[in-house]
Amino acid sequence: MTNQGFPMCLLLFFLAMINAEETGGSCYRIAPGTLAGVVLGDITLTILIVAATYYCASKRRIKKEKADKVYMNVRANCKQ
Repeated sequence: MTNQGFPMCLLLFFLAMINAEETGGSCYRIAPGTLAGVVLGDITLTILIVAATYYCASKRRIKKEKADKVYMNVRANCKQ
């Protein structure tokens, strides 16, 4: 029991896309330099976010490891 309306809607959507491509209306042109600037800016921002996340996670991991060492030493001293 499949829905027969979905394939028809999909077909109409593709026909509308083909019709839109053929009309060739005026489109806003983006200069290649502008597009390259946006892409490079996006890559730079992504790298900065990854670096900041790694830095914060590393600091948190180091603090946790130091805390575990302290507790392990306290437990070892209590056993004596």
